[in-house]
Amino acid sequence: MLSVSCPICLQPVLEENINKHLDSGCSIHVAPQGEPSSRPKNTALKKLAPIFSQTRDKHTSTLADDPLVPSSMSQDTPTTSKKRKFQVSSLSSKRFKDTPSNFKSSVPLAERLRPKCLDEFFGQKHLTGPESFLMSMLDSGIIGSLILWGPPGCGKTTLARLLARHVDCNFRELSATSSGTNDVRAVLEEAKATLSLTGRKTILFLDEVHRFNKAQQDVFLPCIEQGQIQMIGATTENPSFRLTGALLSRCRVLVLERLTDDDIRGIISSAVERVSASSPRDCEQPGTERAASPPVGTEPVTSQNSLSRSQSQSSQAPISCDGPPLPCAQLTERVISSIVSLSMGDARTALSLLELVLASKPDRDEHVLLASLRRSVSASYDRVGESHYDMISALHKSIRGSQGSAAMYWLARMLTGGEDPLYIARRLVVCASEDIGLADAHALPLAMAALQACQVIGMPECRINLAHCVGYLSEAPKCTRAYEAYNRAEVAAKLDPTMPVPMVARNAPTALMEELGYAEGYNYNPSFRHPVHNDFLPITFRGDKFLKEVGDLSDKVWDEQELLRWEQEENGGRLWKGRSSA
Repeated sequence: MLSVSCPICLQPVLEENINKHLDSGCSIHVAPQGEPSSRPKNTALKKLAPIFSQTRDKHTSTLADDPLVPSSMSQDTPTTSKKRKFQVSSLSSKRFKDTPSNFKSSVPLAERLRPKCLDEFFGQKHLTGPESFLMSMLDSGIIGSLILWGPPGCGKTTLARLLARHVDCNFRELSATSSGTNDVRAVLEEAKATLSLTGRKTILFLDEVHRFNKAQQDVFLPCIEQGQIQMIGATTENPSFRLTGALLSRCRVLVLERLTDDDIRGIISSAVERVSASSPRDCEQPGTERAASPPVGTEPVTSQNSLSRSQSQSSQAPISCDGPPLPCAQLTERVISSIVSLSMGDARTALSLLELVLASKPDRDEHVLLASLRRSVSASYDRVGESHYDMISALHKSIRGSQGSAAMYWLARMLTGGEDPLYIARRLVVCASEDIGLADAHALPLAMAALQACQVIGMPECRINLAHCVGYLSEAPKCTRAYEAYNRAEVAAKLDPTMPVPMVARNAPTALMEELGYAEGYNYNPSFRHPVHNDFLPITFRGDKFLKEVGDLSDKVWDEQELLRWEQEENGGRLWKGRSSA
């Protein structure tokens, strides 16, 4: 059978095996040298110009063929510089002999222990459960374009890689923090060529997709819409605010939840078993035999079926762990509980803490170890992220609900997390008018005083001023009459912005305006010993009450179940004194 020349590696390949050869990355199905070629015998490759075919000595060729040698060391060596030639030729491949193992030893434990199949994936049962919508799409072999939204360390990257393996697609991975539009376009062009030549689809995983601006996000639109590529984006920010509507309409948003304590415990338990099984110097129980571990750098050969949810034998695949002996005695229940608590649902943090424990000395005191673990974890408060708005909302609602303890807690959470005290003070000024309003005329001046105190004093002393204001606003009577009155008036004002001001309410500073009827019929209230009436509203809204009277509960709801709950939870089981008047 005739052989053809591969357009990528230029090696001879049988015609029937060309697609398989391309799918394998030009590594298999190479035809023997004796096979006849489909190239005509009288056709010869044109000789390149000398500038494109510089000669290299054997040492330089060896370096150039070594993928682990930096590109600057594999360039052609000019023959005019004997000194430089000697320096390059003196380098031996022995110098880079241990480079692969060095790379492996520097990989963090969290990266080495990434799941290889869906059975090893912990958490997110609403997505990976047998009856979930995502698993139904996997069974059909089509997942489409997805946006994975969740907190750090919940499994977004791992889930994307497992999905790509399950549907047997080419997988390309980029990060919006280090890639640009040119990198994306290169992947898109490659995906088009692969789909046209082999029929195989490509999945592009873009981490931190919210870092791309609107113009960069628009690059994906035509390729996603035409099915030339399937994109999986991962983000820790709310897609509604950070991604364009056009991109969201072409993708399905999957929400990943923070991992539970049970999930983190399962991850730690699985990690300890896999590390112990592969370590040549693990801690063994008396009478037990060490399981044989595979050579360093090898992975079990798995088929597409082995990635399915029905097989779990690879869940205990050993991971090589070079280094000092593993101090298994250090992993007490108290240490594991501390790791679970400090990780706060972040699997990456949990495995990083576990790696610190395994690297510690076996005779290290448990209290010292726990103190070191606590110091190694920073607060997870993000001043520009989702928690920034969630916590200020919790503070505001706690004040509105007259729960001073809850309000103090959220105030402390924000300040200890590094929040700007002026941001909190400005919200308290709003809260003073929105929720306390007409019920306490001192609330707004106190909030303004707290804002001025934060500007003059600053942290850490201004935390006392903020606590003073939060406590006062929480215990103050609540009234939203002014706030609700403006909302009703705003709706009316938007109905007809061209509605004229009644003549009686107009100003008449000149004689001409008086002749035109401006201010005609206006009753100056201070001139009368009794109340008088003026029609200040446009005729369309005369008789409407935007500002309700004191005690007007016509638009309020009575919920007996919620009242009983309040009486039990906050009133000590006593009946509300307002029941009699209601």
